Amino acid sequence: MRTVISLGSVRGGLLAAAVVGSLFLGATGCGEDGDKDGIPKDYKVVAGTQLCGGGAVSADAAKALKVITGSSRFEASSKEYTVAQAAAALAAGPPSSTMYNDACRVYTPIGTPRFELRITWRLADDAPTDGPAAPKFTVLKMGEEALAAADKAYVRFACRSPRFYDPSEVAHIDIGVERWGMPKPPEGDVAALKDAYATVAHSFSLAMAKELRCEKNGGLPAKPVLDPA
Repeated sequence: MRTVISLGSVRGGLLAAAVVGSLFLGATGCGEDGDKDGIPKDYKVVAGTQLCGGGAVSADAAKALKVITGSSRFEASSKEYTVAQAAAALAAGPPSSTMYNDACRVYTPIGTPRFELRITWRLADDAPTDGPAAPKFTVLKMGEEALAAADKAYVRFACRSPRFYDPSEVAHIDIGVERWGMPKPPEGDVAALKDAYATVAHSFSLAMAKELRCEKNGGLPAKPVLDPA
């Protein structure tokens, strides 16, 4: 059967707006470190292309983030959430199956409608099979497998890299992009949302492949391929 991943939700419900500021990545609290509204003094709002250490979100992916979230500005990413650090963590271990790991988190700014995306990576056991995908997903022709839905997308690509312990070994890497803490089905143009999620997943996948120095960029195209396979 085709591999279809569901990351689920780590929150039991929506948090009150009063505590949203505490979720800002890298913030250690408010009080003396923030202003009277509880916003940390080092709080920054940036363009999509500046997220995740820069280089992970292409101009096309930044436009896709606006389609997904309705915003073109976001909370600045915490310093530990970069493509470079995700690639280093991936390369440090053997090319075998792992659980999903956070690569980056994307939040809309405090004071705007709450929206959270999580970008994740994992090492898969092997290449995907040709079984059918779940009905909510559209299969795209990128890498070894690409699946897009109205609230998530996944890309799997094969990587042979001199950064691995065994450079001849091929690792199968999954990159996921999923809306988090969503209390109801996504609203809007489903086809446009699928394209947007796929574009973000492709952008981060390509950035990861380049950072890992995967042979031929893991077989990923330079631009996202959004036509159904």
